[in-house]
Amino acid sequence: MTRFVGLFVSLFVGSVAAVGFLCGWAVAQAGENPAGRPPAVPLVVHDPYFSIWSFGDRLTDDWPRHWTGRVQAMCGMVRVDGTAFRVMGLPSPDIPAMKQTGLRVLPTRTIYEFEGGGVKVGLTFFSPVLPKDLDVLSRPLTYIVWEVRSIDGLTHAVQVYFDNTAELAVNEPQQRVVWDRGSADGVIWMRMGTEEQPVLAASGDDRRIDWGYVYTAVPQGVPFRTVLADAGKAREAFRTEGDIPRADEKDQPRRADNRWPAAVCCFDLGEVADTAKTCRLMPAYDDIFSIQYFGENLRPYWRRNGWEAEDLLRAADREYASLLQRAAAFDEQLLAEAEGVGGRGYANLLALSYRQAVGGHKLAAGPGGKPMLFSKECFSNGCIGTVDVLYPASPIFMLLDNDLLKATVTPVFEYAAMPRWTFPFAPHDLGQYPLANGQVYGGREHSEENQMPVEESGNMIIVAYVIARNDGDTAYLEPYRPLLETWAEYLKAKGLDPENQLCTDDFTGHLAHNANLSAKAIVALACFGKLCEMWGSAAEAEEYLSLAKSYAKQWVEQADDGDHFRLAFDKPGTWSQKYNLVWDRLLGLDLFGPEVRAKEIAYYKGQLQPYGLPLDNRSLFTKTDWQVWTATLADERADFETLMNPVYRFVDETPDRIPLTDWYWTDSAKVRGFRARPVIGGVFIKMLESPDVRRRFGAWK
Repeated sequence: MTRFVGLFVSLFVGSVAAVGFLCGWAVAQAGENPAGRPPAVPLVVHDPYFSIWSFGDRLTDDWPRHWTGRVQAMCGMVRVDGTAFRVMGLPSPDIPAMKQTGLRVLPTRTIYEFEGGGVKVGLTFFSPVLPKDLDVLSRPLTYIVWEVRSIDGLTHAVQVYFDNTAELAVNEPQQRVVWDRGSADGVIWMRMGTEEQPVLAASGDDRRIDWGYVYTAVPQGVPFRTVLADAGKAREAFRTEGDIPRADEKDQPRRADNRWPAAVCCFDLGEVADTAKTCRLMPAYDDIFSIQYFGENLRPYWRRNGWEAEDLLRAADREYASLLQRAAAFDEQLLAEAEGVGGRGYANLLALSYRQAVGGHKLAAGPGGKPMLFSKECFSNGCIGTVDVLYPASPIFMLLDNDLLKATVTPVFEYAAMPRWTFPFAPHDLGQYPLANGQVYGGREHSEENQMPVEESGNMIIVAYVIARNDGDTAYLEPYRPLLETWAEYLKAKGLDPENQLCTDDFTGHLAHNANLSAKAIVALACFGKLCEMWGSAAEAEEYLSLAKSYAKQWVEQADDGDHFRLAFDKPGTWSQKYNLVWDRLLGLDLFGPEVRAKEIAYYKGQLQPYGLPLDNRSLFTKTDWQVWTATLADERADFETLMNPVYRFVDETPDRIPLTDWYWTDSAKVRGFRARPVIGGVFIKMLESPDVRRRFGAWK
């Protein structure tokens, strides 16, 4: 079992923050040995470019890093009675680390606790990525909040320090940067960005943003000072004097690694007793344009009505208290529901996955202002809007926000409807992030070589049916009905016994007669039949539903291998996870019968490795998301927990300190590939099992 410890954070941030600490990833620390820990901790996570994590056991073990692993330095210090302690980063060997005594990761918040110098320090990273509010969710802004109180009965003089370097605004630290400052209704802001500003000029996987501006904003409150300065000088001034340089540096532009220009804040909390004092600031990123969609540069969604960065900062400051209250209520509900459905380990997994899943996407305003949500294949191939990424990621949006689910498929539907897409099956991707200018995978738009025709067509139809079921009508799908009909016809002809082709698990290579891929096609045909019912096309509905049931019967016969079902119809003695069958259970399609699931679950329990269930018999690697789908096939809670406990153990013990991977070795817990991918949203699928949970979150009845 995982070594999670149920330690509740005792240091609350503000009068409303005490709501919602009933669950979440809790880490208790004893001396130098933490009792359980996430592989990486989300700090500032909003989209594939603005995504900063802690990769260590303690926030003082290393600099914060972009999900790609590059340092994106943020420094935090607290000075108590003239002695400086660091609470974030590695500013100087002369500054001791304050002892970290607690960590809690909640869906929208990460909360650290420290003790030293007679005080307790709470440090919260709060990102209000709230579902059902696209305006707020799309804001690329995190609140960083300090709370300090005395714990030794004495009064202490306390100053708080923060800086972030220009690394947050460059792809490579050799790039030249500029900076300036301003104010908006009492919010003081500093910003940094590249001199060149190459807006949407390059695509790729291992890349960071180098256009737009990183903002560091401070609202009115306790006394504070800000400066744009050499990070080393500012940190040393705070250590020795409790102050920071008086004037902004004028030596610009210069390279980001030339004396590390930084936006610096220093707060004076004055005399601190047992009543806590707080201060806060807001790092934000205005990319100006986010995505290029077939030659058109798209604004971030929050900018669609003409907002500028100052509008963002004003609104964020004004709405802080209400957003914190909403987020606390959301965190509490989500984790309580998750624990009820799948246990504490499952709730912890969702807490750690939430910001990664949302932050693996960018919400942009598409043509006409319609929301378009673009995923990135992080450390995979960098593709944007990949259909077999949006499919595994979809459960989080199916549960929490149908508008976001629509936003994932809208750009795909619009692309597939263009004359340039000539195939009778759905595309694989829209391009390479952040340039969505046409498929780059396999045969691109030119040939069927290395395409995923059954995979992507099935994915789009299944997601489309859930969208309609969540809406209770087919209005959203009406413009795309001809596409869905074409893809259903393709699956009718090719889906039962797929030819030699790739599936979403393309790292395993081509495979003919793939039983799991066939199961996807069969489920998708039934989903299309259900859509036909909603359209009022009774004859067509009967045709496709009957066909799906007939294909399911043939599937059982062709895939049967005694005590389990085969990897491929023509390969006896093989097996694989049949995660695509989960929709038969969740959507009540009644195609395969509970005995099929029961036989597979019984077999899987005998194939478990220390850290999970292998994807199939060919290798010991597995996929994090698919394991949760497979475990959700189980009718019994005990079987779900049996299959999931090794997954929790992997998360807790993997030696690779990176944002959650979805591809790893089940015998060693080592990463095989991928990290920080939005497919981790697939772990929310167990939540879709309960009609009551679905109802409470507004999903289908």
